[in-house]
Amino acid sequence: MTMRFFDLIRMSSSNLWRRKLRTFLTVLGVVIGTASIIVMVSIGIGQNRSLMAMIEESGSLTSVEVYNSGGGMVYYSDGSMSSSDENLMLNDSMIETFLQIPHVTSVSRQLRYGVIMKQGPYANEYVSLYGVDRDILEKIPLGEGKLPNKDADSLEFVVGNNIITEFMNEKTQQSYWQTGEIPDVDFMGQPVFTIFDRNAYYQFQSGEGQAPKKYLLQASGLVEGGVNDWNRYSYGMYCDVDALTNTLKKTFRNKVIPGQPTQKNGKPYAEICYDQVNVNVDKMDNVEAVLKEIQEIGFQAYSDAEYMETMQKESQTTQLVLGGIGAVSLFVAAIGIANTMMMSIYERTKEIGILKVLGCAMGNIRTLFLMEAAFIGFFGGMLGIGISYGISAMINKVAGNMYGNMYGSTQTNISYIPPWLAFAALGFAVLIGIISGFLPALRAMKLSPLAAIRNE
Repeated sequence: MTMRFFDLIRMSSSNLWRRKLRTFLTVLGVVIGTASIIVMVSIGIGQNRSLMAMIEESGSLTSVEVYNSGGGMVYYSDGSMSSSDENLMLNDSMIETFLQIPHVTSVSRQLRYGVIMKQGPYANEYVSLYGVDRDILEKIPLGEGKLPNKDADSLEFVVGNNIITEFMNEKTQQSYWQTGEIPDVDFMGQPVFTIFDRNAYYQFQSGEGQAPKKYLLQASGLVEGGVNDWNRYSYGMYCDVDALTNTLKKTFRNKVIPGQPTQKNGKPYAEICYDQVNVNVDKMDNVEAVLKEIQEIGFQAYSDAEYMETMQKESQTTQLVLGGIGAVSLFVAAIGIANTMMMSIYERTKEIGILKVLGCAMGNIRTLFLMEAAFIGFFGGMLGIGISYGISAMINKVAGNMYGNMYGSTQTNISYIPPWLAFAALGFAVLIGIISGFLPALRAMKLSPLAAIRNE
């Protein structure tokens, strides 16, 4: 006699329900084991996601950062520098060389220049003005306004959201960090007096030379966030690199631009030397080859793709270790399931004997006990998934906020549970239940019908 599938489900569920306390305690072990696995693995996944987010925020995985340091550059204590090798300068000629490298699609320039800015009674003598190409400008998250225009003759800039805290009242010599009050500087409403020749400004302040030329520059936009928020653009001002270089050339007119290399005779070079360029590659697989070729030229170069694979391997190892720790709890629960099913067989030997006498198929008896074990794994897995989401939310709220406050960033998700992890954990819990119930089910099949009936 073969029992119907739904009859087997009804009998297995009713058998579990008759022994509520034992079933609850066994299910509780599966709950703890499932939740442990999910939470442990989710921490490893969250770590990997955080690392990947940091890499993507700091730069592209298909980009090589080339710096204008080392090689032919000689730096002096006063901030000036000269070049012992004209062929190792990040100028427009070198950019053309980079563009000839196979798989290079474009090159983005960056030039940093320190200026003095004033508006009303407030001044900041250490503003970092970054001239960058359009593709970099378009990555800036704007909270207000727009990006600078593409007109190289008109210099507009985007203001970092923390720049305002660095403006000091020239009368009181205090800034936001002393008073706790945000300076009354209206970047979007009023232009800002900008001085590019800081040496001339300091000389004039000491009673020497002439007053440097002041430019009235207008901000086009503000980086999103308040003074308590931080991102990579918070403490800089960003403008079009061509507009910045044209302004510098007009300001210094055949003189040495501060921070730019000079020839051995002390004269400036005709081309502007950039602080950094980003060499963009068509595919991540070609980044390493481009990186090596740039390094062979003599520049210091770096790419996020260099160590991304290493970090991913470390993250996978972390996930395996954490998952293994959580799996110990589930294997302990598996012992509990096996014990529960074995005790159930001893208590139900008469029932098993009657089923065999009535001609019930051996496969049905095995399936009946395997179903009970699977139900324990299933319900334990479902409850474990729900609890793990709650624990994950608590970890992110507490530890994530602490991490964000520590590093001056927004809340970070320390734990992340993707859907596949929840489904995999549920399937694993059910599988553990079935495996744990397999030996007891075999024992139930081997019981002698007559001996089972006489047992009670």
